[in-house]
Amino acid sequence: QVQLVESGGGLVQAGGSLRLSCVASGRTPSCYAMGWFRQAPGKEREFVATINWSGTTTYYADSVKGRFSISRDNTKNTLYLQANSLKPEDTAVYFCAAANTAFGYRTRSNDYDYWGQGTQVTVSS
Repeated sequence: QVQLVESGGGLVQAGGSLRLSCVASGRTPSCYAMGWFRQAPGKEREFVATINWSGTTTYYADSVKGRFSISRDNTKNTLYLQANSLKPEDTAVYFCAAANTAFGYRTRSNDYDYWGQGTQVTVSS
């Protein structure tokens, strides 16, 4: 069993920044891609960003490109999301996820095997 625990969410004014973290523990796969998704009230869960196992390749949703940055530290089993220039429309519960694969990254939620419980991000205008 793999556990993913997010932290770093909170309330921030528009234009501000937050750094989300996600720590993996338990029977973590030997290699796994990771990603961030978010879900706003009344909306479906949507892809935000993803990174491959080695951290050399990333991919972002158009809505966050240029403002968010995904990274990982495999020595700490930790995934990060640096969110800058936040907008009210970024308000959502943010989830991290892990996909058991050594190759590339994943953008579809169905491709992920493990999920965290989420951390709330609220951006006030």
